[in-house]
Amino acid sequence: MKYLHHPDREEIQLSSVLYALSDPIRLNIVAEIRRSGECTCGDVDVPVVKSTLSHHARTLRESGVIHVRVQGTQRYLSLRTEDLEYRFPGLLESVLQAHERSAVKVD
Repeated sequence: MKYLHHPDREEIQLSSVLYALSDPIRLNIVAEIRRSGECTCGDVDVPVVKSTLSHHARTLRESGVIHVRVQGTQRYLSLRTEDLEYRFPGLLESVLQAHERSAVKVD
């Protein structure tokens, strides 16, 4: 099984998190995970092909925004809410609230 790197809580950098959240597709992925809780890559409703979704999930994982759990052939995505709140209090909530208010849909 391939090892997936997740930065430790103390290694999460603000610039990496902001970069990961700056892309509309990735922001929609994060918002959807927040709404539904842990979900598989196939459950995420974004208008991109599977390989592009994998790229976005990797960017979010490597920045410390999400955790990816592998079970068999499935990859389960969940937010690292506690770690992000510890490192940058209020950041994720503020970004997601602003995203919801803007009601920007990626087509």
